[in-house]
Amino acid sequence: MSYEGDGGGRGGRLAAAAVVLDAATLEVVEEAVATGTAAFPYVPGLLAFREIPALVEALRRLTVTPDLLVCDGYGLAHPRRFGLACHVGVLTGLPTMGVAKTPFVGAYDPPGGRRGDASPVRHDGEIVGRVLRTRDGVKPVFVSVGHRIDLDTACRHALALTPRYRLPETTRRADRLSRDALAALTPPP
Repeated sequence: MSYEGDGGGRGGRLAAAAVVLDAATLEVVEEAVATGTAAFPYVPGLLAFREIPALVEALRRLTVTPDLLVCDGYGLAHPRRFGLACHVGVLTGLPTMGVAKTPFVGAYDPPGGRRGDASPVRHDGEIVGRVLRTRDGVKPVFVSVGHRIDLDTACRHALALTPRYRLPETTRRADRLSRDALAALTPPP
């Protein structure tokens, strides 16, 4: 998801992208973009309400159904235990997980420094996610369950989607696609 300007206000333009990859090769199978305006302001903890309409539209534009949705955000690792990955999973019925760049809720011990090292994220006495190192010596990511997937499986997928970079290829490619789509909407100065 990309936003025009600071992305904070209601009415600003946005672009959502969905990229389907072949799980074995990580080659792009299909991609789709939806652009629009934000009908909901930025409110911490309620990001799903801002992003869901465009994201669901991008998913509807796909002609293939993904086996798994990887969201750039949170699932259960959310103050209400229902982040973007949960919303998208329930709305689509597809297995969904969240992989976030930064922590949102909970406490954790830093994982070891090697790829695959992990530690639980705990919030209010429950494990809500896992801090996962996807590259040796690089900042970890925060994996959480969204819908119809368990945490161990989500972490295996996160590692499979990060052969070269810290973030999953799905996230990297969708981010680039949404930025390009938004730039195409903005006339040059």
